[in-house]
Amino acid sequence: MTQFTFDAPTVIRAKRDGGRLSDEAIDWVIDAYTHGRVADEQMSALLMAIFLRGMDRAEISRWTTAMVASGVHLDFSDLRRDGHRLPTVDKHSTGGVGDKITIPLVPVIAACGAAVPQAAGRGLGHTGGTLDKLESIPGFTAELSNAQVRQQLSEIGAAIFAAGELAPADRKIYALRDVTATVESLPLIASSVMSKKLAEGADSLVLDVKVGRGAFLKTEAESRELAATMVELGKAHGVPTLAVLTDMNVPLGRTVGNALEVAESLEVLAGGGPSDVVELTVRLAQEMVELAGLDGVDPAQTLQDGTAMDRFRALVAAQGGDLAAPLPIGAHSETVTAPRSGTMGDIDAMAVGLTVWRLGAGRARPGQRVQFGAGVRIHRRPGEPVAAGEPLFTLYTDTPERIAAAMAELDGGWSIVDGAEPIRPLIIDRIA
Repeated sequence: MTQFTFDAPTVIRAKRDGGRLSDEAIDWVIDAYTHGRVADEQMSALLMAIFLRGMDRAEISRWTTAMVASGVHLDFSDLRRDGHRLPTVDKHSTGGVGDKITIPLVPVIAACGAAVPQAAGRGLGHTGGTLDKLESIPGFTAELSNAQVRQQLSEIGAAIFAAGELAPADRKIYALRDVTATVESLPLIASSVMSKKLAEGADSLVLDVKVGRGAFLKTEAESRELAATMVELGKAHGVPTLAVLTDMNVPLGRTVGNALEVAESLEVLAGGGPSDVVELTVRLAQEMVELAGLDGVDPAQTLQDGTAMDRFRALVAAQGGDLAAPLPIGAHSETVTAPRSGTMGDIDAMAVGLTVWRLGAGRARPGQRVQFGAGVRIHRRPGEPVAAGEPLFTLYTDTPERIAAAMAELDGGWSIVDGAEPIRPLIIDRIA
């Protein structure tokens, strides 16, 4: 039997014309792109075809499996502490605005007695990346060897690291999606998330799937389908997985940026911080400790008694960071003040995300450096009283020429109303 030889134009044409990709075609194109036999412009064309034409569940599953197979697969099944096996559990967010939850959540879980191998990402489109945020801490590095990840999990219970050798196909595709307007694709989001998470070898996984204006998928129906697809992918690969649908119409917390969000996360770890950030951190932690089989632990208590903060300090120190050094803040700032008194109305998460991107906290091309001190401080959240002339938003950047475009993005993304508007619940549903 003659083996069919694939080529990029044929695979692109098949999806462009609405066909489904065979397992063999998917295996070939992922391997060929990983090893440079398919060019960036060819993969860009295929990604756009997938964006426009979609994929069925079988295609998504095979695409995910092929990306996992493109690199190493970590295994922590033998991880032990004090003679007992240490359960591993991870969390992934589909990306939001002001979503700094990983930073307080990982040390909370470590303080509860599980280990979190957190392969994190950089900013994508209008959303911030956990690695960009943590790298705003002077000295912090996310480039860890597999041996160091294992050592930190055993000793501290946590490691937050760049994917490195995990799903290298996804790393290349992820960067392309960011600059080719193919981010908001359910098949590409599901396979990107799950390839990294399956490769990192956690025993179980909790997904935070965003819904609303600041999410990649805008409708609740799309977000539900994404959650169900990823839960199915996890279970099919033998990893117990559940998803929590959460609101992303409004930014999380009172800061959006890199260093600004680290500072707010430290407030949460110190027992304070915005109520919505604390609520989501604790809810996801409860789901994670339950999946990890830990009984009788209260994640909220770790924020109050300082044990989560102790784990975070140990994590940062292990990865070269210096929490005693001041966090960067943009040298130039501009403040938006209230034109009248009233109540803060809705704040559009997408408008704020794009504002922060314009200020320099995100990327317009792969590999571009981000400004650690760029961002927005939100002084009044929806439902809070506002007096005429008081600050509503402060914008920070090191490049003042960016401020005009950033202000234009923010304009129209907020309102002041008379009386109170109903506040949407943060937790929408749980999908298991």
